[in-house]
Amino acid sequence: MLTLPDDLRGAFKDPMGPVYTDPERLLADAGHPIVAVGDVVTYHLRVAGRDPDVAVIDGKTKREAVGEEIAAVLDGENRRLEVDNEPATLSTAMLDALVEALASDDPIVIHVTGEEDLATVPAIVAAPEGASVVYGQPDQGMVLVDVTTESKREARDLLGKLDGDTAGALAALGVDG
Repeated sequence: MLTLPDDLRGAFKDPMGPVYTDPERLLADAGHPIVAVGDVVTYHLRVAGRDPDVAVIDGKTKREAVGEEIAAVLDGENRRLEVDNEPATLSTAMLDALVEALASDDPIVIHVTGEEDLATVPAIVAAPEGASVVYGQPDQGMVLVDVTTESKREARDLLGKLDGDTAGALAALGVDG
């Protein structure tokens, strides 16, 4: 549905919120629900005693398979949604899964075949105000994005810069284009 153009890759490198290295401190500052994008982030939140309400994982970190310790923690009892999402894209299946998972009363894991890196942006758009989206910043820590009117606007602006059907993507996320 949407594809990241090469000239826009740099726009996604800067953290969209404060970077934490201590999961307990992050959790003390986080809202509800919590959406975790990434295997290592999900691992750290679970080890700290908080299962994310929505976890988006792909079995990889920095393009390599996660280690056995992380994989063991990620294999939980939560309902799983399986989606295909190619690298540098946001598929319709990914957007639909985010909406379904956010509507659930129970924790859900979205297991991605492909890559989950761009899922942070539609997660911010789809999550209710007061929620938190947490994602990994390679070699730095975990980024906490408070879902506010402003962060939702910034995420919508980023979605609008991707190639493809932005209006269709926003509609899939339950937002007017």
